[in-house]
Amino acid sequence: MQIIHVDEQLLIVNKPAGLSVLPEGWDKDAPYLVKMLEEQFGNPSTGSGQGIWVVHRIDKITSGVIIFALTAEAHRSLNIQFERHQVEKIYHAILTGSPKWDEKITKFPLRVNVGHKHRTMVDNKNGVRSETKFRILTRYPSSALAEASPKTGRTHQIRVHAYALGHPLLGDVLYSAPETELIPRPALHAYSIKFTHPNTNEAMTFQAEYPQDFQSAVNMLREK
Repeated sequence: MQIIHVDEQLLIVNKPAGLSVLPEGWDKDAPYLVKMLEEQFGNPSTGSGQGIWVVHRIDKITSGVIIFALTAEAHRSLNIQFERHQVEKIYHAILTGSPKWDEKITKFPLRVNVGHKHRTMVDNKNGVRSETKFRILTRYPSSALAEASPKTGRTHQIRVHAYALGHPLLGDVLYSAPETELIPRPALHAYSIKFTHPNTNEAMTFQAEYPQDFQSAVNMLREK
């Protein structure tokens, strides 16, 4: 875990892949990010220290930037920005195959938590509105590094939209990507986030460096 920024209102963290933001229901003893942060910043519910307020989440398997509030006022401000879609999130993803397009906006409606594997699926009848913009950054012989900007926040949204376009994320076997030795998880990284500081009203952007597994996959694809 890397702390990118901290002030009296905010904490910005680069979360490693494989670490849940909140406790998992099936393994309550497993480490999770909020507990680790509370050891340093305190817990507002117990009155110990400054405290951590969860503003949003990213999946356990996903690495990258995530915001926490350090005051109730900052928590309210950031929640409102998320509810009004005023926060701009950019992910980097490695797609399998080489898309014929350079940019693509997908609006496949999604239904979450389907079946025993708890997959998300495209459901034109019962799904909810979902939108992701993809933009190709670099092409490789059999894959591509892409920027993904979700306009909504559905579970597995980027992964399922990429799969629905015929280009599942590298390593994402849950959504039909072939097994690979390049990366042991779906190749998805929360790269940057832009929002308004709740105290100063300043527009702020923070970026999270690639973790070792994602950077290694990119390096090996460059060499092919």
